[in-house]
Amino acid sequence: MSENDAHLLIVDDDERIRGLLQKFLIRNGFLVSAARDAAHARRLLSGLDFDMIVLDVMMPGEDGVSLTKGIRETSQTPVLLLTARSETEDRIKGLEAGADDYLAKPFEPKELLLRINAILRRMPETTAEASVPKLLTLGDIRYDIERGEMWQGEDMVRLTATESQLMRIFSARPGEPLSRAKLVEELGRDKGQAQERAVDVQITRLRRKMEADPKQPRYLQTVRGAGYMLAPD
Repeated sequence: MSENDAHLLIVDDDERIRGLLQKFLIRNGFLVSAARDAAHARRLLSGLDFDMIVLDVMMPGEDGVSLTKGIRETSQTPVLLLTARSETEDRIKGLEAGADDYLAKPFEPKELLLRINAILRRMPETTAEASVPKLLTLGDIRYDIERGEMWQGEDMVRLTATESQLMRIFSARPGEPLSRAKLVEELGRDKGQAQERAVDVQITRLRRKMEADPKQPRYLQTVRGAGYMLAPD
């Protein structure tokens, strides 16, 4: 497996760190989803397969070590733990819980990248699980994350370049509201109200292609005061 094939899950309660890691890893060729806490991560893990999980240990509620133990009950997905603690005892607890590696904060992003790639290189090149497409189900619509393709039954739904970009952005963060300003940034557009209104238009067009009732969307939802959210089955 190469890093260009890998879908990572970042779990960190610090929004700033979560965002920085997500941007850095996307720039380095990964598909990246993010979760704000263990409960959010569990929801994403119940619906998507990931190639690796980068997990903060110190989080409110369920901590990273406990989440790692839970993951290991059903999955062998590699886990890299991040923590402000560097004591030997804490490292041992994380590794005993099933983590594959351990990186103490603060760290250089390049070191994180090297550790992620090292773990991925140890994974088998081909497995039965890896051959299964990563799909999101949206009613009778299927979205293939790896190929960036949308299907309705046997028919491919044709997406414009911007619609394809939006689906890649949303599918990397299912269940997470994204503001119009955030979408403009992810699309690489200039900031401003005009571009945000343009996003509204693109969302409306995208809903016509994926929603049974575009005026009452089930899957590409409007979250009051927060933006838009993809909510797959």
